[in-house]
Amino acid sequence: MVNNKKEVLILAMGIALLPPLWAVLAPYIGISTGAVALICAGVYVTNGNKLEDGLKIMIGFWCGDLWALLALKLMNIINLNPDLELFVILAILGFLAVVIGSVLEKIIFLPAWLCGWAIGLTIMSSMDVSNLSGIFIQIAAAMAVGVWYVGAGVDLFSRCILRKLEK
Repeated sequence: MVNNKKEVLILAMGIALLPPLWAVLAPYIGISTGAVALICAGVYVTNGNKLEDGLKIMIGFWCGDLWALLALKLMNIINLNPDLELFVILAILGFLAVVIGSVLEKIIFLPAWLCGWAIGLTIMSSMDVSNLSGIFIQIAAAMAVGVWYVGAGVDLFSRCILRKLEK
């Protein structure tokens, strides 16, 4: 990923500047889930900083966010043994996510879907199911910021600085 000391220092500067700006800004625009952006940026970077995959990664995260909301709503409606209910709902939704994500792999990045689902469940599971729409939107916004601003943004920042130094 990073080959020399100059690249490491430039990447470190990008990480030192851009994500903290988001951390400060997020609460002022009503986003309480700002840290989600860092997780999502990690998936973007792990995929090789491929700008051309950014949209399908973001769509994958959004599918996961929606999947978490759906799982929690279903668990609120179905009245089975809580452990059985949890197992059945997660098993069916997990199966469907993999099948749908595989069929639509040109527009959905399945690893982002699964990661987004885990993010959504982690944040929303402790909340009242009737009040999830606001947090659902905040998570989705932080996911987009993670892919485009933190992930692609830090990569672009680093490449621009490297190009200027090479001139």
